[in-house]
Amino acid sequence: MRVLLTGIAGFIGFHLARRLATEGVEVVGVDNLNDYYAVSLKIARLGQLGFSAEAVAQGERQRSVLYEGLEFLRGDIADQALMQRLIAESGVDVVVNLAAQAGVRYSLECPEAYTHSNIDGFVSLLEACRRAGVRRIVYASSSSVYGSNSKVPFSEDDAVEQPESLYAVTKRTNELMASCYGRLYGLQCVGLRFFTVYGEWGRPDMAPMLFADAITQSKPIKVFGEGELWRDFTYIDDVVEGMWRVVAAEADAPHSLYNIGCSQPIKLTDFIATMEQALGCEARKEYLPRQAGDVERTWADCSRLEHDFGYHPTTSLAEGIARFVEWYRGYYKA
Repeated sequence: MRVLLTGIAGFIGFHLARRLATEGVEVVGVDNLNDYYAVSLKIARLGQLGFSAEAVAQGERQRSVLYEGLEFLRGDIADQALMQRLIAESGVDVVVNLAAQAGVRYSLECPEAYTHSNIDGFVSLLEACRRAGVRRIVYASSSSVYGSNSKVPFSEDDAVEQPESLYAVTKRTNELMASCYGRLYGLQCVGLRFFTVYGEWGRPDMAPMLFADAITQSKPIKVFGEGELWRDFTYIDDVVEGMWRVVAAEADAPHSLYNIGCSQPIKLTDFIATMEQALGCEARKEYLPRQAGDVERTWADCSRLEHDFGYHPTTSLAEGIARFVEWYRGYYKA
């Protein structure tokens, strides 16, 4: 199998690339290395995959020195000519799209970044797949599409007509576009609604990194929602295991949607307490109201993914946080 993986330098993309490579899958990875957060972290992830930082900086297409069959090319998925040429020339069987402008709150400040990457970029990929005759695309959606849904746990059959952010709007738009391409052109599209993924090499703008930074530097933690927010925190290895099962399998329907989470929502204050225990020090907490775009609770019903692909997360929060803290201390020399 040959896979085009977009967003390879991102948190989830990096981990999935490593898993695919160890499974013997040939992977062509693409990432534009935008500066939404520190590019140095993205380059460090690519280094872990066996790519030269110098060649990355020069924009060269290169092969990994650690994993046979793994390649990297710096590029923007919204560049239609590049994507069409790359997909046609690479002879890929499956496209996995993890490239996106991430972040719910940032979408309120810079909406054009989201329409460019999440909408224009996704159309570019769908068109490239159609023209090249690629049969399958697996793409990242988000639990944010459920918006202010009060029914829990969230099911793929729930209404998703009340998004709370532009980020959520772009992800729901991806789902509708994929459904349309699936029906019109026979492209097998599988959307994965990610819940709150955490773990080693995570994004610095997400709660685990923000909390670890604050606790180790004796700075106050901003606890939004007065500590009453609940999130379905899911460890990265469990997510990647589920993704691998989806990528390796054949899809029957032209478009399918799956929740991919832990199905055990954690109160934000309990998550912080687990982080405190792993770090061995207490956090200073600053309780604040819920921010615009935040929802009170996320909770994944993953029974469909479990039924179709045997997905079953096994990592406890304490175990996952311990692994994250071990990596954090090593990477940041905390």
